[in-house]
Amino acid sequence: MTSTDNLEARATAAAAPEANPAEAASTEAASTESASKVVDSEANIQLVVQAALERKAERLLVLDLDTISDFTSYFLICSGTNERQVQAIADNVIKQLRNVGLRPLHAEGLRHGRWILLDFGGEMVIHIFLDETREFYALERLWSDAPDITDRFVQ
Repeated sequence: MTSTDNLEARATAAAAPEANPAEAASTEAASTESASKVVDSEANIQLVVQAALERKAERLLVLDLDTISDFTSYFLICSGTNERQVQAIADNVIKQLRNVGLRPLHAEGLRHGRWILLDFGGEMVIHIFLDETREFYALERLWSDAPDITDRFVQ
């Protein structure tokens, strides 16, 4: 082998990416983790739907914001007929999610019970409205381009 052949072999070896088993495993783990998060998110949405329905939530709606929003994957919107019911729905949702280790990053409106917002980070935001307040703010209309996936969670 001449020195020119030796230089060409080194250049070829340097240009060819080496298979890095750790990097490949990391990529595969990230893909599996992403799929797992979707399953976990859907399980959490199912838990929220059940908790809300246990307290007789009305006009329940699940919107998939994943493709149109950067701040959350899902909106869950529901209503109660009076302030006490709205508070009871929120309390049950918080309790059920706390049982699986989730706590809201932010909660608003718990004291008044007209519009309660529970923010669970990038995963979901839950809006629990008094009927009149829901009609006034009309979030369904504001987010009408989000797919309605309620049927996946309510039988």
